[in-house]
Amino acid sequence: MQQIVLPIKDSNVLQQVKDTLLHNFKYGQRNYTIFQVGKATLLRVSDVLRLQMSDVFTAEGEVKAHAYIHDQKTGKANQLWLAPVTHDLLTYREWLTAQQIESQWLFPSLKPQRPGTDTHITERQFYRIMARVGDLLGINYLGTHTMRKTGAYRVYEQSGHDIALVMDLLNHSSQAMTLKYLGLDQVTKEQKLQQIDFG
Repeated sequence: MQQIVLPIKDSNVLQQVKDTLLHNFKYGQRNYTIFQVGKATLLRVSDVLRLQMSDVFTAEGEVKAHAYIHDQKTGKANQLWLAPVTHDLLTYREWLTAQQIESQWLFPSLKPQRPGTDTHITERQFYRIMARVGDLLGINYLGTHTMRKTGAYRVYEQSGHDIALVMDLLNHSSQAMTLKYLGLDQVTKEQKLQQIDFG
């Protein structure tokens, strides 16, 4: 049976997930930063994990205003606004330096590797991390898409339900697809039906 992944809608639960990612893993700072970047950029997990240091940091070590990538799934050019996660990225860079971790990848795999190999964390590894967070917190709807869905949901809620903005950020082609992605298709239908006088 396929797992249903939903956005985290409750701010207290969101804080618990962030705290668990940060404090319950050996490489918690990396895991936390993956989640924060995914939530703020609304990228698919595959694109988050393939970010390189040079995509987000200048040669001087500052966070760039924007990152420019091509979505792996769609091939579309995508401009990412990094201001919402500048502090998280700078903290993460300090952590990498303190741990003496050097990699071309923003989120390197820190499992022991053969000498001369340098890879990023895989989707499977990150799925296991999110599943562990779900186990620790008793939440059954976490997965690798949680951060993207949560970011999209927060934009939707805090922009006054600007579905067109969320559609654009997610690169979706229809409002129905976006509402379904946010888990709001049935809720929206019921809210509209609530307004109908069936006599």
